[in-house]
Amino acid sequence: MGFNWDPVYIANLALCIVIFILGYWGYRKRRDTVPLLIGIAFGLFGISHLVTLFGLAADWTNVLIGIRVVAYLTVIYALYKYVTMRMK
Repeated sequence: MGFNWDPVYIANLALCIVIFILGYWGYRKRRDTVPLLIGIAFGLFGISHLVTLFGLAADWTNVLIGIRVVAYLTVIYALYKYVTMRMK
């Protein structure tokens, strides 16, 4: 298990961290759960990128699929919540 210095996964991880922080910050400023949910989803994506960078993706394939599906569903729910909230 070594660290794989893949620039694509490193960039994705860095951006996921930034989005996670901004999502939490948005929640703290406005008490709106939509940014928090999006931040959590990208935090999950970041975990999957980190697992890949550590070379564990082949062993954790099923777990990574589950993590990514949950992350996508979280984004879908957050966007649905945002759209229906703004229509009221």
